[in-house]
Amino acid sequence: MIERFEVAGVPVALINMDIACGEVRRRITERLGGYVIFRDMNGIVLANGDKQILAAHRDAALVAPDGMPLVWMGRRVGQKKEVGRVYGPDFLLEFCRRNEHAGFRHFLYGSTDAVAEKLVLEMKRLFPGLVICGRYSPPFRGVNEPLCGEDIARILAAKPDLVWIGIGSPKQELWMRAHASELPGCVLLGVGAAFDFHSKTKLQAPRWLRQAGFEWLFRLLTEPRRLWRRYLLGIPQFLWLVAMRGYNAETPVARSR
Repeated sequence: MIERFEVAGVPVALINMDIACGEVRRRITERLGGYVIFRDMNGIVLANGDKQILAAHRDAALVAPDGMPLVWMGRRVGQKKEVGRVYGPDFLLEFCRRNEHAGFRHFLYGSTDAVAEKLVLEMKRLFPGLVICGRYSPPFRGVNEPLCGEDIARILAAKPDLVWIGIGSPKQELWMRAHASELPGCVLLGVGAAFDFHSKTKLQAPRWLRQAGFEWLFRLLTEPRRLWRRYLLGIPQFLWLVAMRGYNAETPVARSR
């Protein structure tokens, strides 16, 4: 049973890296499938402005606290001191480290072909025992276009246990919600920029800056043209939403299915 709380109406799990790794492993071994969202401030704002994005969060097997503000709020809800940051790029490495020799089959879906190729090489360098059963970099298109069926067939043919998805937010959340039922037994994980960071295509903020809650500033400075709207407008929106709607404990629910 995973306890959750709500931030401006969006459910977030009261978990840390240990709990998240254990829950994903459980879902694989019990063939439960489902999908995992790694949530930051920007995602809370997007979910409040789009019913489909909010529904994707409500239907997820797990919504992990990816941003430090969500961690701080989670710790204040019922004095949950064990709540910790479950950052998508870190989770990818940590889960693979803990389960390198478990025999789980990993599929990489997203980014460009060049980035995905570099990512495979880096993951095999870090974890020689990891089973990467396939990768695919889809062209830019909507989440429900007919050609997505070909992507699903490609993934199914590889027989993965996990599908790591890096097509950006909120597209990856909508994609996972739309197609999770077509990939029974697979756990889908929307890890966004992890493909770029771990392929060393883009710079990642130093760990101390990430832990202090200022990764957003590093990313803004390194990609101002692409990210200025997300942070300069999104952070005030997030603060306003929390001020208006608050954050509070949710009745504990079992997420076994």
